[in-house]
Amino acid sequence: MNSSRPYLVRALYEWIVDNDCTPHMLVNSEFPKVDVPQGFSSDGQIVLNVSPSAVRHLHMDNEAVSFEGRFGGVPHTLFVPIGAILGIYARENGQGMVFDLESPFEDEPSIEGEGGNDLPPPDSEPPRPSGRAELESGEVKGLFLRTLRINAPAVPGHFFARRIEVKVAPGR
Repeated sequence: MNSSRPYLVRALYEWIVDNDCTPHMLVNSEFPKVDVPQGFSSDGQIVLNVSPSAVRHLHMDNEAVSFEGRFGGVPHTLFVPIGAILGIYARENGQGMVFDLESPFEDEPSIEGEGGNDLPPPDSEPPRPSGRAELESGEVKGLFLRTLRINAPAVPGHFFARRIEVKVAPGR
């Protein structure tokens, strides 16, 4: 079956816009083939305002999201593979969805006969990450916010986030 992520991204985008909210996308800016202004990324992530009033020529398909946007008044063409989208949510109330991390190597064919293979055999269980997760809560300007930070080292052959921060206002 095809990945459900592109369908969910499109459906949530439409739902957020239909409810007169501002759709924001959390993107892994270090994912292969991502084309976003790097000066605006923080910790390998960038939050993009993809509202109809903020972007031009928005195109969403099963492979990627692309559009034109302005950063610091300078126009940029952005390209975000679907696997790089970590979440989509409404700025006003935090409602939306956060996605599991996707390996940037899932669709690439394995290359036979090129030196040693550092990847574990397909049957083996991936090593358990040794990082830690922290959940912080607090109130800012009347909104109760939760921040989840996941710190995990990258393991050869497997993709783990070094840090993900998602802030939502629950109960809305």
